[in-house]
Amino acid sequence: MASRRSNKRKRRNRGRFGFLYKMLSLIIILVVIAAGCVVFFRVEDITVSGVSRYTPQEIIDASGVAQGDNLFLVGSSRTAQKIYSTLPYVDEVNIRHALPDGIVITVTERVPAAVIQGDDGWWIIDAKGKILDGVSRPEQAGVAEVAGLTALLPAVGTTLAVEDADSLKLESLLSLLKALSQRDMITKISTIDLSSAAEVSMFYDGRLTVKMKLLGAAEFSEQVRDFAAILEQGIVQDNERGTLDMTLNTPHFIPQYGEN
Repeated sequence: MASRRSNKRKRRNRGRFGFLYKMLSLIIILVVIAAGCVVFFRVEDITVSGVSRYTPQEIIDASGVAQGDNLFLVGSSRTAQKIYSTLPYVDEVNIRHALPDGIVITVTERVPAAVIQGDDGWWIIDAKGKILDGVSRPEQAGVAEVAGLTALLPAVGTTLAVEDADSLKLESLLSLLKALSQRDMITKISTIDLSSAAEVSMFYDGRLTVKMKLLGAAEFSEQVRDFAAILEQGIVQDNERGTLDMTLNTPHFIPQYGEN
């Protein structure tokens, strides 16, 4: 009986030590792998694509990534956030590890869509309302000038804000800019007037005053679609000037004759 109990204890001990040995071996293997990653996987090549406003070196400097950094310690979200916070024209960033020693940074830049007055200057925004830059005169921006709405405490890198009473106008402006951008029409808009509580007026292609209903943000996608269809179908000819009133049940074009 005593011999049997002794044999059972020995088997239990062997099983216990066998498990500990396996765990210790696994830990040693993981430590060796981690040490190898630290020693061998170093950043040597940083590639940047998708930029036109910034240089690749400006993107690299903003990212904080440098040659010699450990490849696996370069966090994608953390690195992207550094770029966002430093360079306001950056919209999206994708960071990919290219083994054994490369980092690939792909950037999508924001596109200026309009310029709006605030404080003592003018502020360039994109279609999402991100403030990209400041200028002293609206014509310096080369984009649509917004009237009837004023930026509240504007600063580069922040999102456009307005007084509470103008929140519907802001929502409408951003919806309009988005709809125009999606149809590649934004570059032909020189002014956007939100002074009226019932309609928004914009000047298109240096020849058309276009009036749309100011009913809500969702309406502009449909109104811009209808406006594009009017142009594509030749209802308003390419050489015609005048006013296109889309606030009525049926769009009505009032041509302008004679000199501009």
